[in-house]
Amino acid sequence: MYDVNIPVLIVGAGPVGLSTALFCGRHGIRTMVLEKRDGTSLLPRAPGLQARTLELFRAAGVHADIRALEMGDSHPYFEGGIIQVDTFAAIDDAVVLESPSLDGPTVSPERVMGCGQDRYEKVLVEKAREFGSDVRFSTRLVEFTQDADGVTAVAEENTTGRRFTVRADYLVGADGANSSVRRLLGVEREGRGTVFNALSIYFKAPELETVLKGRRFILCYANVGGTLMGLSRLHGCDPYLAAPIYHPERGEKPEDFTDERCVEIVRTAAGKADLAVEIVDKVPWQGAQLVAERFRTRRVFLAGDAAHLHPPAGGFGANTGIHDAHNLAWKLAAVINGWAGDPLLDSYHDERHAVGSAMAAQAMVRNRIRHGHATEQDRAEMVDDIIITLGYRYASPSIVSDTTGPVLTPKLRLTGEPGTRAPHIWIERDGGIISTIDLFWDAYVLLTDEAGTPWAEAAVAAAEQLGVPLRVHRVGAESELRPKDRDWADAYGVGTGGAVLVRPDAFVAWRATGAGGAEAEQVLANVLSQSAGRG
Repeated sequence: MYDVNIPVLIVGAGPVGLSTALFCGRHGIRTMVLEKRDGTSLLPRAPGLQARTLELFRAAGVHADIRALEMGDSHPYFEGGIIQVDTFAAIDDAVVLESPSLDGPTVSPERVMGCGQDRYEKVLVEKAREFGSDVRFSTRLVEFTQDADGVTAVAEENTTGRRFTVRADYLVGADGANSSVRRLLGVEREGRGTVFNALSIYFKAPELETVLKGRRFILCYANVGGTLMGLSRLHGCDPYLAAPIYHPERGEKPEDFTDERCVEIVRTAAGKADLAVEIVDKVPWQGAQLVAERFRTRRVFLAGDAAHLHPPAGGFGANTGIHDAHNLAWKLAAVINGWAGDPLLDSYHDERHAVGSAMAAQAMVRNRIRHGHATEQDRAEMVDDIIITLGYRYASPSIVSDTTGPVLTPKLRLTGEPGTRAPHIWIERDGGIISTIDLFWDAYVLLTDEAGTPWAEAAVAAAEQLGVPLRVHRVGAESELRPKDRDWADAYGVGTGGAVLVRPDAFVAWRATGAGGAEAEQVLANVLSQSAGRG
């Protein structure tokens, strides 16, 4: 009856759609990806990969492949921060606008890296296919319907016009800001809408690095006719990326930016009238703040820019979308494999909608600060990048706790509280050194010490009763996992005999600060059942 039957159909083969396919594949779930473009991106967009994003690729087993794409050591560029100059030739007089904290050896086993999606998308395609995904370019989604048992979609090949039907258990719309999936669902968006219009100019200018005197930075803003234009080279210098603002309300349009005009813009920003410049490409885009009202509509989910759109200030876009993909993939796998209940999928909206809204708000704050429109309230509301990328907090029925907190805290709090990413500690196991983050991927994990036998035995019994995959690890100086840099109980906020239950995505689901008693098995049965959507 259908041309293709697949557990998960994904629309969009950008960083978010491909990551969804990769993560699902690593969980043993087959996917098909439809992409209307004829291939991966040819331009180095979304060039900054956060530490948390690298953690996710690490967990998926593709970290080495992604890290190998780094052109030299890009980390010092992030340490250079966001700077502003009159012209690039005046780089010695640069003013530092922001010095964001992005990573660190005590908070993550990974660190940020610069790499454009023109390079890392190719790896994601290769690895997604290696793990069983059917990625089809030059193929667009025409329509879909859903019922109680699944989704029926019609797709069309661009080159032949041939249409085929796909029957899937679930559909993921990762098809960008103008998502056809969101439009067909009729999901509205809330937010400021378009806040500015910009043109990405990709260009080559061999002399520019000499002008910049090797200064390292995330972004360097120069004044061009009273408007700030940002320059980025996180992905390398060939090509550079500059992004001037234009104003449709003044009658300006992308077509006005001829190659000749773009060359003059770059030269003006550089402060060097004879700078040799070659324009590679020009791409108009809008900086907007819009968040979909819901990320789940029965069997259809929205992720990435299809779900939450915000200005690029902070570089949160692709990273946040990849985090969406990771959150959703393990939950889809859990439900499809039969050990979790459908309510677990509701937690995708509960958790990621709150995060997406917070990211959009923080991007707007940064946008106003960088363009000189910030109020004192804006500056008070801005939190450090490391909190946004690593320290966000989930609140949903999948997180079992008597207390809740804000999505973003004023200071980084990775202290083992339920709803937060489990603390990173370097540990020795079987003669090697790994991170605690390396323990989490395909099952719930209970961490306890030698005095935590009641919790350990109770967790195993409860997991067997419910059919939920779970591993138990003892942590301590004489245990299988031996901390190397700090005390694990202090880092995770537990006392002797305490325990922490961590979800497959490395977020703490539940914590007991003290030893378990006779009721331990029932407690953990209730906790596991609720966290996995079985309650």
